[in-house]
Amino acid sequence: MPFWKNLSVIRKIVQVVSFLFLVYGSVIIGTYAADKISQALPALSCAYDTKTGDYCTLIPFQHQMDHRIGRAIEAGTDVMKALVPFFVTFMTFILMFVVLNKAFCGWICPLGFFQEMLTIIGKKLGLQQIESVSEEKVKKVRPVKWAMLGLLVFGFPLLTGLGFMDKSLGSPFCSICPSRIMTTLMTGDVSQLYVDTSSTGYMVLSIIADFLFGLMLALGLTMRQPFCRICPMLALHAVFRKVGLVRLVKNAKPRCEKCGLCAKACPMDIKEIHTDMVNKDVLFPDCTLCGRCVEFCPDKDVLMMKYTVFPIFKADPAYFKERKKAQTKWEKANLISWWKSRKAVAATSGDKS
Repeated sequence: MPFWKNLSVIRKIVQVVSFLFLVYGSVIIGTYAADKISQALPALSCAYDTKTGDYCTLIPFQHQMDHRIGRAIEAGTDVMKALVPFFVTFMTFILMFVVLNKAFCGWICPLGFFQEMLTIIGKKLGLQQIESVSEEKVKKVRPVKWAMLGLLVFGFPLLTGLGFMDKSLGSPFCSICPSRIMTTLMTGDVSQLYVDTSSTGYMVLSIIADFLFGLMLALGLTMRQPFCRICPMLALHAVFRKVGLVRLVKNAKPRCEKCGLCAKACPMDIKEIHTDMVNKDVLFPDCTLCGRCVEFCPDKDVLMMKYTVFPIFKADPAYFKERKKAQTKWEKANLISWWKSRKAVAATSGDKS
């Protein structure tokens, strides 16, 4: 299958370009420009990375809750004035988010791409893959992202500004975010992979950060998108997904009830994409708009990605057959299979001699 016809390959190219810009971009555009592009990117691009081309909206949200809004309320000063920077960040985020919707997760986010690379490495090493997480476990995990958004991004920073919590909780999500460790390590900076002993609060957060990063590395080799499932940015996207211009639409057919290939292809284990036979809008809260469900739908136009009312990618039987062959060939190629075939060839050559 030619790469220019394969949506997954096209997406990987976009992800690589986005990764290079968001991790190393300031080398080209300059540190000052990188700091001023938006400061409100709807993806986990880290401000701790000194070479980043732009950084995500979660760190200014936390700082504004702590240093501006919380402290203004605590001091009894003009709260409306303190809210202005928050609304500027918020509106910048919305303006950017509307353009690509949740595709910022599936196509742009450096940490999402990094996790996909971990899974590819695991497959090529021949490690046993967890193809699908059970529906019961998925339901248990889903609320975590909302708790992280509410508590770590907004709640604890605001309470810190009000004086109710230790200053270590002024930006707690950034303190534990795996993207902070991953992006800095990618630039050769090991300063974020440490245990901070300056206070009990910072020490606990740094231990959690190291643990989360290590857990993501371990899980990422055998399962798809482990951290994405609890990411507060995914929750923030879910809140505003209705205003985004990119849509995921389903025109259900009776055969859908027996098929289920879309749910199997989904890296976020969204079973509803298969079971929902009523709603046309199937851009569910956990969706990252990667497009894999559309790629692996065998029935014409049942699933499609749209930009407003214009179809940009549709399910197609001919595409499905080609894509399935390409996927099967790709999955068969791994280190264990290569080693076994090498040993078999060597044994055959030895018998002949």
